[in-house]
Amino acid sequence: MADADDEYVYDEATGEWRPASEMAAAAAQAADVRDASGNVLKDGDSVTLIKDLKVKGAGQTLKQGTVIRSIRLTDNPEEIDCRHDAIKGLVLRTEFVRKR
Repeated sequence: MADADDEYVYDEATGEWRPASEMAAAAAQAADVRDASGNVLKDGDSVTLIKDLKVKGAGQTLKQGTVIRSIRLTDNPEEIDCRHDAIKGLVLRTEFVRKR
């Protein structure tokens, strides 16, 4: 269980007071950004598209198997910021990529 010296934090989701260390561990696990296969993604990783994607505003389609290098994580765990030669400011959903 929790140490006697541990601080407690009110969890609004459950309505209970929980140890701060437990809340921090749960938040860290929830913040993991995962690809379509469940692999954890980090800044700088390379990913491969698992589906053809039409890019809005660019009039272009990114084909399945396209490699995107040097991704950046965003505040949203379901989106990653990417760079592609032909498209600037590309944001992809993690459900359409797989870590290389």
